[in-house]
Amino acid sequence: QLQLVESGGGLVQAGGSLRLSCAASGRTFGSYTMGWFRRAPGKERRFVAAISWRDGSTTYADSVKGRFTISRDNAKSTVYLQMNSVKPEDTAVYFCAADASSSMSTPDYWGQGTQVTVSS
Repeated sequence: QLQLVESGGGLVQAGGSLRLSCAASGRTFGSYTMGWFRRAPGKERRFVAAISWRDGSTTYADSVKGRFTISRDNAKSTVYLQMNSVKPEDTAVYFCAADASSSMSTPDYWGQGTQVTVSS
């Protein structure tokens, strides 16, 4: 089992910044591709970003490219999502996920989510 706990959500004004953290415990964090997803009000959960355990390569949804940055600290078993130039449409519950297969298509583990609200 891998336990994931998100933190850092809150209320931020449009154009501002926020950093989300996801602390992992349990299994070997370094062998999982880590990712962030979000679920906006009334919508399905969608992929935001991922970072590979193999080479640290990153992928992003088009909607956040150039504004969000995913990073990981394997020594601290933590993955981060730096959110800059946020927009009201970024309002959502953000979930951390871990995938042993590296594809992030069907994550093996999920966090409980943290709310991000962007005011206009």
